[in-house]
Amino acid sequence: MSRSRLAPGVEVVAVPGRGLALRTAEGEFLGVRTGGADQDTLLAVLSGTAPAPDDGELRRVLRAFGEAGYLTEEPRHSEWPAARRSVRLLGDPVLTRPLAAQLTALGAAPHTPAAPPEHLEDLLRDDPAAVVWCLDGPVPGGLWDAADRLPGHGVAWLRCHREGRQAYLEPLAAAPGDVTSVHVRARRLAATPAHRELAAYWSGPRTSGTPGGLNGPAAGLLAALLADDLHRWATDAPDTGGLPARRRLRRVDLRTLTVTEHPVLPVPDVAPMPNALPVPGAAPMPKKNG
Repeated sequence: MSRSRLAPGVEVVAVPGRGLALRTAEGEFLGVRTGGADQDTLLAVLSGTAPAPDDGELRRVLRAFGEAGYLTEEPRHSEWPAARRSVRLLGDPVLTRPLAAQLTALGAAPHTPAAPPEHLEDLLRDDPAAVVWCLDGPVPGGLWDAADRLPGHGVAWLRCHREGRQAYLEPLAAAPGDVTSVHVRARRLAATPAHRELAAYWSGPRTSGTPGGLNGPAAGLLAALLADDLHRWATDAPDTGGLPARRRLRRVDLRTLTVTEHPVLPVPDVAPMPNALPVPGAAPMPKKNG
């Protein structure tokens, strides 16, 4: 049997007088019935410091761990693929600076253009694998329209912004049919009875009192979430949590740094109106001159 170890977030503890207990990645404790398996040997195998000996009882326990999803094979280090290393960062430095540091540590090659892009061609210049746009405020109307077309050109598209004391991290779009910023805006307007107020808030102007910009811890959290999203996309890592990453809108309460997830789906294109059918007895529509 190859070396196996506990999956990330899973731990085993010896409980005095009660044997072993397993703590799941979700924080739940489960009792472990080891039967005739030696506990010290089992713990050595689970820690990855020793291979499993040829012992039937130990194999039974390890097989149960594996079938329940609590084991992983030898740790695999997910390196950032060279073809996806180039990441273009746009937006406010309070977010792009910590994000650049985290992406560099993970193996990406983030870079910031000298001038802000105005057209799709500007976003595609130098062939980035991904574009991330971060704003320390609401998104001006139309700002992200060109970037929403990036997935159709094979470029991943990720963004976040702040609205007062809340921040929104939109799902990464990497292929045609993924959720874009215009889809998120449409879904949010449809989900609130205050859609007129929200639309007015986005378009501005807005009157604010004490400045409510991002502080260091909040910016660090947002950067970490964005970097993790990009790393999982670049390395084709599986989704975590209850919602698929490409269908997940995250809202961060900047007062408590609490993250909540909300499902979001693309908005289908509006079908064209069918040609009008003639109504018996109705007078024909007059033709316009010119």
